[in-house]
Amino acid sequence: MRVLITRTIPRAGIELLRKHPSLELDYRQGAPLSTKELIDGIKDADAIIAVIPDKITREILLSAPKLKIVAHYAVGYDNIDIAAASEMGIYVSNTPGDLTEAVAEHALALMLSVGRQIPLADKFTRAGEYKFWDPMIFLGPRFGGKTLGLVGFGRIAKHLAKLAKNGFGMRILYNDVQRDEALEKDLGAMFVSLDDLLGESDFVSIHVPLLPSTKHLITDRELRKMKPTAYLINTARGPIVDEDSLILALQEKWIEGAAIDVFEEEPNIRTELKQLDNVVLTPHIGSATREARIEMSRMVAENILEVLISKKPPINLVNKDIKNVRV
Repeated sequence: MRVLITRTIPRAGIELLRKHPSLELDYRQGAPLSTKELIDGIKDADAIIAVIPDKITREILLSAPKLKIVAHYAVGYDNIDIAAASEMGIYVSNTPGDLTEAVAEHALALMLSVGRQIPLADKFTRAGEYKFWDPMIFLGPRFGGKTLGLVGFGRIAKHLAKLAKNGFGMRILYNDVQRDEALEKDLGAMFVSLDDLLGESDFVSIHVPLLPSTKHLITDRELRKMKPTAYLINTARGPIVDEDSLILALQEKWIEGAAIDVFEEEPNIRTELKQLDNVVLTPHIGSATREARIEMSRMVAENILEVLISKKPPINLVNKDIKNVRV
């Protein structure tokens, strides 16, 4: 049975797969595969380990008659045609859980970086501009007692809420499709409308999945509701925020700043964003801790082994509506 691995991943998962002689690994490394390379590579594969840049479309899936599982090395799976996979009897799995802490910590790091202007101060210092101590440069907000608004309240947002509440004594507001009354009681978090969250928060952090209902959830309307001293943080998915609106908001100072780990057209980043001083940009590294990436590698391998070796559904099944599973 053949397993296509589209990118370099930590060796922990590779070693798990190599323990099974019946598995032949086609291990690609380097830049993302082109559509043609992906079609050629997947056509006789029983499983594929895909990563975020891989667009696993209906066309790709139709070219893989033996494919039994798309094991995604990520939590979000908006780059995979889930409906097509389910129709064709192909499992889709992901790697949730272990990166919860990593992404929450990165969101907090982005908050601190943009609020305290750390990248700008670093650039200033390296350029030799630090001639004397100046009490009026790189001023930012105090974090203690400020209000953090969480758009989406899943595992990552809840962990960030705990860090912010227990570490900084921040007031926690959240908006989600469902309430978590237990955590409200534990953290003093408040469930509010999106408009109220935007209007009251000093920091707004995005934690919803990318769905048709969440694409451009944040536009000029929402940004205008935020405080002029507020910051927007996005470690979820780029298209949740309308970048045209965000650029205008940052240029015209509707908000104080933003910190972004994800972009509408990754890996392409708008020139206007790069030119702004009140935005911090990172290259989709929210889960980039050694521990998280190694565990994700193990999880993605275990999902494949459940399907190909144990003949069971993957541990982290995404498309629970799958029918007529391929055997």
